[in-house]
Formats: sequence, structure tokens, C-alpha cells
Amino acid sequence: MHYFLSGEILALREQVQAIAAEVVLPAAEQVDAQAAWPEAGMRALADAGLTGLTAPQRVGGHGQGLLALAALTETLGRVCASTAMCFGMHGVATAVIAAKAAPHHDEHYLRPIAEGRHLTTLALSEGGTGAHFFMPQTPLVRDGDSYVVRGSKQFVTSGGHADSYVVSTLASTPSDLGDFSCLVIDRDTPGVAWGEPWAGLGMRGNASRAMLLQDVRVPAANLLGHEGDQVWFVFEVVAPFFLTAMAATYVGVAQSALDATVAHLKTRRYAHSGESLADVELLQHRVGQLWMGVERSRLLLHHAARLGDLGSPEALTFILAAKADAANTAVATTNEAMTLCGGSAYRDNSSLARALRDARASHVMAPTTDMLTTWTGRSALGRSLF
Repeated sequence: MHYFLSGEILALREQVQAIAAEVVLPAAEQVDAQAAWPEAGMRALADAGLTGLTAPQRVGGHGQGLLALAALTETLGRVCASTAMCFGMHGVATAVIAAKAAPHHDEHYLRPIAEGRHLTTLALSEGGTGAHFFMPQTPLVRDGDSYVVRGSKQFVTSGGHADSYVVSTLASTPSDLGDFSCLVIDRDTPGVAWGEPWAGLGMRGNASRAMLLQDVRVPAANLLGHEGDQVWFVFEVVAPFFLTAMAATYVGVAQSALDATVAHLKTRRYAHSGESLADVELLQHRVGQLWMGVERSRLLLHHAARLGDLGSPEALTFILAAKADAANTAVATTNEAMTLCGGSAYRDNSSLARALRDARASHVMAPTTDMLTTWTGRSALGRSLF
């Protein structure tokens, strides 16, 4: 379905579809089984210039926003959720850098990103604050022309594989604007170390590792914008792109489960009667429910992303709801698909089993589904999110 997609976004999606079919899908089973970072897929996307999706046009990027990120990330999510998450978080981090970029950021990060020479990602979550990714406890200490960072981040997508990391910290001095700052830290900066490789139930290829920051000295020029500008930055830039990428990944997972179910029911017949499973009324009804759920989630996501791109004051409410809804849909769809496809789906590491495990991560990735649903209700009632 096209919904609100422009001709340019459709053309970009066609490129991603080709890479997904030719490179990402053939590696998906191995990526999951070996918990291997999807290097081949990410390299193919970079070589095609698609990792410059949210990089500004002034540096050679595509200059796209939330809707394009949703469409392309969902396309990858249909064949490999880990690749979708790695691509999505790169697009989010790129957008975060671009939102406050000075000439230094253009030349050192955004231009190489646009040229397919640089991958970036987010490093926001911390063990002590859990799903409250917007409340960093990592201190930022000013020392001359540098900042010194000491702390740790959890669940960093593409950990150890990306070339740079957008790291959230406290401000070095109290700020009237809030207490959330971001700066870019290069992978090879002295003092950066990594925890054990990711070994999750699902999303096994996204290399979601702990990032250890041991007195890491970063040029002050790597700070994005001003210290402590949480008020607008978190919920006008970070959260919209972050939630959109995650929602799109899980809409893609849900669609893959629906596709597998339809294919199974259309090709299987009862040996004793010759009747196709696709002609069984009860199964038709259950597939109809799945179809409606996936289409509803996609439409909500695309509408939310379009509102965000237009700068609508209502956008955040829709974006919060879109990620929560996508999570619910992905879990429900993959679970029902396992039932409808029977024993063939229950074999070890079937594509549906993989989708089921990947989908389950949607409820626990910050912000959690419960938190997002509560925020949506608060917003609908005209109350502050906190």
C-alpha cells in the first residue's frame, strides 16, 4: 500500500526491496542463528546510498524524514528484524545529529554518512533508569576544549560495529532548559569499551551491547547544540525518529507473519478431502482479523510519521500510539500465525519462530508499550507526559 508515500520515497523503497531480497533475506537465518551483526545487508544499503536517507541534502543526503524512515525500515523488517533495527537506529542517530549540526558535524559525520562511508547509532539507555531513556545519569565534565565522559550505556544497537555513537548525558552545569545533552563519540576513542556480545531471545543480530565509557575525552565541538536542551530535543527529535523506526520494524515483522500465514493456507490441502485450507471459513475469518490489524498499524504509523514531517502539534501523540500499537500487533500476529501454520511453523528456527521471538522484544524495548500507552492517554487528556 502507498498511503502517503511520495514518488521519491517509493523509488527509495524499491531500492531497499531489491537489497532485501538479494542480500538481506538470504542471510537472515544465519544472522539469527549465530547472533551475527548483519554486515552484508548494512554494507549493501550503504553502497546504494541508502544510509544517507535522513542526512541533509546540503551534504549529499536524501534529506528525508519520518515517513521515509518508516517505509524503508518496515521493508527490511519483513525479511530481517535485526537488519531493520540497525538501519533504523542509524537513520535516527543521523537525524539527531542533523537537527543540531554545526559545520564540524557536517564534515566529520553527516557528509561521510551521506556518502555511505560512516554508520552511526544511538547510545541512550542506562541500566539504572530502565525504560526512561530520556533521563540519563552519565555525567558530562568540561575540561578546557574537551568533555570527559564516564559511565555506561545499555542495549546499544550495532554496538562495536558503528563508526560513531550519539551518547546522551547530563549537562556539565545546571541548565534552565533541562538536563539532557547529546554528543557524538567515535568508535576508536580511547576509553570506549564494550560488554559481552548480545545473546537475546530475539533480535539476535542487532549487536545490542553495553558501552563502557571510561574517562572518555571528547572534543567539545562534538556536542550537539547546547547543553541541557531536553525540553524540545527529546520529544521533538529523538523520540519521534526513535519510535518511528521501532514501530516500522515491528509492522514489518507482523507483515512477514501474515504473508507466511497466507502462503501456508493457500498451498496446503487436506489429504482426505482435497479441500484447501484457504477455503475453510474459520481460517478465512482469522486471517481477516490479522490483515485488519496489520493494515491498521501501518496506516496509523504512516499517518503519525506524516504529521511529524509536517510539524503538526498532534504528531507526538500519534507517534507514541503508533509504536505501542505496532508492538501489540506484532506480538498478536506472530502468535496467531504460529497457530494457523501448525507444526510446520513450530520447527526449530522457522521463519515464523524467528518472527515470534523478534516481535516479543517490542514490548520491552524502551519506551515500553505500557509507558507509551499511558503517555498517549495523558496526551489525549491534555496532561503533561510526566
